[in-house]
Amino acid sequence: MLQLQTALRDYDEEKKKTVYPKKKETQNAFGREVNNPLYKLKGPPKTDCFRTLNSGKRTEFAMFYDRGDFPIMVEHDTKGNKIAWKVEIEKLDFHHYLPLFFDGLKETKFPYNFFARQGIHDMLEHGGNRILPVVPQLIIPIKEALETKDHQIMCTTLKIMQHLIVSGEMVGEALVPYYRQLLPILRQYKSHNKNLGDKIDYSQMKRENVGDLIEETLQGFELHGGEDAFINIKYMVPVYESYMLN
Repeated sequence: MLQLQTALRDYDEEKKKTVYPKKKETQNAFGREVNNPLYKLKGPPKTDCFRTLNSGKRTEFAMFYDRGDFPIMVEHDTKGNKIAWKVEIEKLDFHHYLPLFFDGLKETKFPYNFFARQGIHDMLEHGGNRILPVVPQLIIPIKEALETKDHQIMCTTLKIMQHLIVSGEMVGEALVPYYRQLLPILRQYKSHNKNLGDKIDYSQMKRENVGDLIEETLQGFELHGGEDAFINIKYMVPVYESYMLN
């Protein structure tokens, strides 16, 4: 028994004298040293999904305007600038001009943005039943304008979409098959509102709050899109609640 205790004591003393190599520091998936107690572990980088993607590429609308191909000119009066049409709007070729004006929604500089925005409103106001056949040609320009993620461009485009929905019979229903192209970006920005606490958000009075404009646009889709509109909106924007049922 005494010999066993002596052997154990010698083993413990030898174990204390043994020098083990230091453990190597490893890295995690983000290239951070995880075993260094002085290093504070950080998460992955931000995706920055709300970053503006407007490339500033020259639009066809700007090129046509600079060449003088549009029958329009600016008219100045005491109330501000407005468009003076050189021909009657009802006589325009909507298949040619309306998609070009929608392409100008991506413009942010004067006079291109002014003429594009005001020209669209004028044509939608007087287009009547000539607008419906052109709807498929308007989807790509609208989608490209929304995907710039520029605040001003998005607000302008959403207001144009609201006007487009009510511009003629069956236009709202004609847009239903294109919800898959138009609604993903609206889903992303639907809740993108500023948290100002108890402060006043003046953008609501100016109708420049993206979240509110998206809600109004979705309500317009549901109201004028027929019986299948809500189901398709709900599929693409799950957080949307029916305007008509509530």
